[in-house]
Parts: sequence; structure tokens; C-alpha cells
Amino acid sequence: MKLTVNGNPIEFAGGSALDAAAAVSPELKKDALAARVNGTVQDLWRPLNDGDAVDILTFDDEDGRRVFRHTSSHVLAQAARAVRPDAKIAIGPAIENGFYYDFDVDPPFTPEDLEKINKEMARIVKRNDRLERYESPREEAIAYWKEQGEPYKAELIEDLPEDVPISFYKMGGFTDLCAGPHLPSTGRIKAIQATHTSGAYWRGSEKNKMLQRVYGTSFPTREALDEYLKRMEEARKRDHRRLGRELDLFSVLEEGPGFAFFHPKGMVIRNELEDYWRELHRKNGYQEIKTPILLSCELWKRSGHWDHYRDQMYTTRIDDQDFAVKPMNCPGGMLMFKRRVYSYRDLPLRMGELGLVHRNELSGALHGLFRVRSFTQDDAHIFMTRDQVKSEIQGVIRLISGVYDGFGFPFHMELSTRPEDSVGEQADWDMATNALRDSMEEMNLPYKINEGDGAFYGPKIDFHIRDSIGRTWQCGTIQLDFQMPELFDLAYAGADGQKHRPVMVHRVAFGSIERFIGILTEHFAGAFPLWLSPVQARVLTITDRADGRANEILSRLEDAGIRAERDLRNEKIGFKIREARMEKIPYLAVLGDQEVESGDLAVRGRAGDLGKMSLDAFIDTLLQEIKSKRL
Repeated sequence: MKLTVNGNPIEFAGGSALDAAAAVSPELKKDALAARVNGTVQDLWRPLNDGDAVDILTFDDEDGRRVFRHTSSHVLAQAARAVRPDAKIAIGPAIENGFYYDFDVDPPFTPEDLEKINKEMARIVKRNDRLERYESPREEAIAYWKEQGEPYKAELIEDLPEDVPISFYKMGGFTDLCAGPHLPSTGRIKAIQATHTSGAYWRGSEKNKMLQRVYGTSFPTREALDEYLKRMEEARKRDHRRLGRELDLFSVLEEGPGFAFFHPKGMVIRNELEDYWRELHRKNGYQEIKTPILLSCELWKRSGHWDHYRDQMYTTRIDDQDFAVKPMNCPGGMLMFKRRVYSYRDLPLRMGELGLVHRNELSGALHGLFRVRSFTQDDAHIFMTRDQVKSEIQGVIRLISGVYDGFGFPFHMELSTRPEDSVGEQADWDMATNALRDSMEEMNLPYKINEGDGAFYGPKIDFHIRDSIGRTWQCGTIQLDFQMPELFDLAYAGADGQKHRPVMVHRVAFGSIERFIGILTEHFAGAFPLWLSPVQARVLTITDRADGRANEILSRLEDAGIRAERDLRNEKIGFKIREARMEKIPYLAVLGDQEVESGDLAVRGRAGDLGKMSLDAFIDTLLQEIKSKRL
């Protein structure tokens, strides 16, 4: 039998993917978690056929990690049932960096229960139980789960299409409904831990019962798990919700769930970001526009958003007509282009907007600034001819990558292709997808492909940034769209005097101003670079004899455009310095009798004591750092 294993042809005596891994090397057999056979991920024990293309998946592969953690979620369910036999099991998928399982359990699991669950999971892993797959007729499967007192599993089967096989996986004394694939045995999971819990509505609907979601993570080594838990502890210290309160930046109040309040200091950061955005876009040939928040529902029906996003839109009636609060800025951008006749000489036309949008998110999904119901997209729409597509996409890539480089964010790019729920001709989708792919390849940029994850109107490039503790965030996006100009009958006058349909790009760099501020808060742990810091310098006095000089210095700093404060309180200087450090103020100018006499300042930066410095030198140092946006 001939196979291709991890891209290399081999002669194979026959057997499973695990046997094929062993034929390559003992190390690959040891590390193997699952196999991708002819493009489909499956269990290692399944037999192979002559001519199969096989990729042996390890923890280094995304699909391998997904199988690893999907099996881990079943270990969690088994352990939870052992600790609390009254718990009813619902669903348990793998997610980024871990997994979860939803339970109907009353009273909910306590922290003490989680400790017991962790001990039980360790026993299950040590036992190295084999996972065995079997199928059952539909009605028998439904009856089985009802007899077991598991209504959620029975409901899942009842909602499956008639032709879908009903498969189970058994490990030790525990059986679960699952399509798989899974690890060959639980012993492959060397380190596993339940981490925390939250509430979650069954099937994501507020109309359904609230379940308890138990989160966990797992790794092939204890060292990797410990390193991950260390990063998560650091993430908790950096939680933007806590820092937002402590640094007096922003808050989300009970009176407005999902709607952020920006405090004066938070507005400084927001305004600096928006000023930076405006400066950057002016330099790159964008015109700024502003479109209404409230528009007729007929517009949203024409754009296709009504069919795809109706459940996330807020609506109202005005003069007996239905209106919707915009969940996106694009239809308004279409109307801005349509307001006049453009010539091919006017293209490409780049229009940017800091557009406030609203989306009706579930209350359980809200999370600080990361998931809100009202946010500002740094949107832009570029209208162009077909022969301008590639150069415009590459220009946007350079702009967005420049933004991330400026904040110190490494990033990677992903190309998302046509989803099932989409509009338009396949030929246009192919052209658009190829244009995005070719743009990246010509710039020698690595990327991965997400099949079927594009927008309903076009394929897209997503930018995923990595923060200072290794987490990734999807922020920027470039969406190439042939459909919206067609739906709105957009046209420009070509060189031949005839009407032609423009191609359009939707793009964002920050993604959402609010979310980006949340990311920056955690990335910098509240210690923002000088140009973003709400307070850039504070003048501290050791004695009240220095108060007059402190007032003079404050005036000079403010006249130079530096955001400064003074602390003239009758407190010990050590206390004042510690308090300023807690408030993450970048520079401190300390004044005592010596400094008043010499005219110099004793300057402290975040890196430590900077020594004596004249006021002019201090101002010049800060202004240079602000201008360069140094990190």
C-alpha cells in the first residue's frame, strides 16, 4: 500500500493512521494525537486505504490541539459526574487555549468541587482509558439518553438531520454523545486543570435555562500547563476592567449594561487614538465622513444586513416607518458614494469614518470593553476600479501593519473564504479571494486560510495581534466586496464614457476603539506609553517651601503641551512617589530645597531614577518622546 504521510510518500503494510505514524518514527507515534486523512480530521485508530494523503497531527497543529482539548472536555464531564452524580451534561467543545463543558447542576459547583474535579481528572488521565467509538440508531439513542436522565443530549439528537449518524464515545465507565474525533486514550493528556466557571444559557438563548459552564485547559506536559497558568494569573492582574476603575479611565454601570462610560482620563486616551487615526488617514489619502446612527430599515434590507443581522439590531418607528440603529457603517458609506457621479479619475476614493454602531449582544456575552453593545469602528470604505484592487489592498496592509508595529504588536494574517450563507456570483468571489491572496503573496507575507469564514458579501483578511503576555486578538480586517456596489447600483463614469461598477474594500485597523483601548490597557498593564498617558508628568514637593517653584514648573509644562499635575500635599515624599507609581504616571519631578536653590529637577521615570535635569531638558525629553510615540 502506498501512502503520503506528512507530505512524504511511504510504502505501508496496512493498518491505521497510528500504524502509519509508527512506520515514520517512534517519536511521531508517541506525539500523534489524530490524523487528517484526505483533508478530514479523524481518529488515529481508523484504517487507511491505498493512496490516502495523511497528516499526522500533534499538539503543534491547531487541529491536533483541538482534538486534544475536545477529549479533555470529556474527561472534565466524566470527572464532574463522579464528583456530582446529580449534574446533567450538555455540551463540551474545545476552544482557544482550552475547553469547557456546560452542566445543569443545582446547587452550582463550588471552588471546593473544582478541586475535587481536578483530582478526579488526574486519576482518569493516569488510568489511560481507551476511547471507543460506536454508533446507535436514532430512536435508540434518544431513548438511551432519556433513560439516563440526560434531556440535553436527547434534545441534541432530536435536532440533528435524519441522515446524520448518531455516534457515541466510551471511555472507562463514561459514555458521551459525540461526533469526534478523539485521542486514542486519556493518557495522552499529561496535564489538565479546571480553571473557573461562569453562567451560560443552554444553546446561547436567554429563553433557555441558565447552565453552569466549567472552563479548563490541558497540555502535553505539566511545565506547559504551569506556564499557561502563570500567563493567566498575569492576565488577571492586567484585567482592563479592574485597571479601568483603579486608574479612573472607564466603567460599565448597571444603568447601562454593555454601554461604556469614559471618564476624563479615559477620554484623553481615546482622543489621542482618534487624533492619531485622523493624522494617519490624512497622510494616506482618506477623506473623513460621518453617517447617521439611525437609518430606514429599507436601507438595511437592501444591503442584506436585515437578513443576516436582524437579531442584533435595535429598531424603532418614526412617522410610521421602521428605522434601525446601525450595527455597521457600510450602507451609509454606499449612500455617500451614490450622492454624486464620480469619474474613473476620482478613483480610488478612500472614505474613513469613526462610526458609532450598536449591536444587541446577549447579556451573558458582555465583557468590559471587549464585548459591548455600543462601540466605535474606525471604518473606511475604498471605491476603486478592478485594476486598482491589488495596489489598494497592499496599501491597506501597509497601513494596518504600521499601526500594529507602532504599538509593539506582532501579528499574523488569515484569509477567510466564502461562507455557505452568502450572496453573489462565484466568479466574483473567486476574483476577490485571489486578489487578497495574491496581494499577501506578492508582499511575501505568511498567512493561513480559514475556509468558509468570510463575510456574507465577500472574502476577507483578518489581522490577529499578539499582546505582551502571548494572547492573540483579532482586530484589523480587510474585506473585498463586489456585492454591495451591485446591491446599491453604484457606478462611476469610465474612460469610455460608460457607467462601470466600482469594487469596494471595507477595512478597520483598531477594529473597535473601545475594544482596542481594553487591549492596550492589558498589553501595557495600565502603564501606557507617554503619548497616550492621561497624566504624563507629576511635580512632587518634599516641603511646602518648594510650592511656588512647583507651580512655576507646572505652568511651563502645560504651556509646552504636556499633561501635568502637581502634588503639594503635606505627605512624605516616599508616599507621594508610591502613589504616583500606582497611578502609572510616566515621569515624576521631585522638588526639595536643593532643587529650588539649583533650579534643577530630580527626575524619576518608569525605569528608575534619571538624576538631576534642568527644566528645559526635562521638557525637551518629554516632547521628543511624545512626538516619536516611543514605547
